[in-house]
Amino acid sequence: MRRLTVEHKTLYRYSEPVSFGQHRLMLRPRDSHELRLHEARLTLSPSGVVRYIYDVFGNSIALVDFHAPASELLIESVLDLDSYATPDLQALLDPAAATYPFVYSSEDRFEASQMFTRHQQDEGEVKAWVANFIAPGETMGTLELLHRINSAIKDAFSYNARFELGTQTPARTLALKSGTCRDFAQLFIEAVRELGFPGRFVTGYLYTPHLDVARDAAGDFRGAGATHAWAEVYLPGAGWIAFDPTNALVGTDHLVRVAVVRDPRQASPVVGTFSGSPTAFLGMDVEVFVSTRAPAPPLVPAEPACQDPPVPQTAKVEKAPA
Repeated sequence: MRRLTVEHKTLYRYSEPVSFGQHRLMLRPRDSHELRLHEARLTLSPSGVVRYIYDVFGNSIALVDFHAPASELLIESVLDLDSYATPDLQALLDPAAATYPFVYSSEDRFEASQMFTRHQQDEGEVKAWVANFIAPGETMGTLELLHRINSAIKDAFSYNARFELGTQTPARTLALKSGTCRDFAQLFIEAVRELGFPGRFVTGYLYTPHLDVARDAAGDFRGAGATHAWAEVYLPGAGWIAFDPTNALVGTDHLVRVAVVRDPRQASPVVGTFSGSPTAFLGMDVEVFVSTRAPAPPLVPAEPACQDPPVPQTAKVEKAPA
């Protein structure tokens, strides 16, 4: 178990006061056996009315209607949580699924049907790449196969932070041999779907000891200092298991899951609009710190509604996981 504090601050800057449309925030994880949420604090400036809903995947979503125009928009989320690693995977795995290929039950195939289907069409690039790991008719340990694919992305691809919206197609990632965490997660998901595994996209945070302000530690993690993205694969007996191809991690307490979706386009942490002059938007600053220190008190009082139970001249503002 690892006790963590996640501090995520997003600041939008404008040349004049602008009005804000409703914003959709995907910043709060759901409490589970792998993540115990002690506190979730959301601070907004300007203040606003916050309503929490669950999306179609069961993720916690905050809908915010802001009270007044402003020339800056601050959204600050602080989480205090315990993160738990997955126990021994081989022991959890259904013996019938220990060797690939195997057949999922009809119930599993029905319930996870959208996660089995590939969503990014290509000219056969992903299928050809997957053939490097297992040949037609060959058998292999299921976990060994998934570990090989997960590790191959970290070993053979260069990590290049990219702050534009969207995710590269797997074919482009294969051609460039580089990408961001969301590109690598998308490639991994399409690869395992090509092999018949159900996979889904995860957005959240990565704990990296060498960036922990409360520690003096070394590390070799990629994709830190921002929101992070990885994949999960459903395995009979073990359930949904985290695979982070950016860092070749599996089922670790270094990953803090905030939300799971079918497609990366559904996983933006902040989505919203503003109304003002076409040149009003000046820029955006994002800071993410994941550490073992205790959460600091808020710099400004949080709105009561935010406490844990808590275009013509219109531009869309989004921030995707790096």
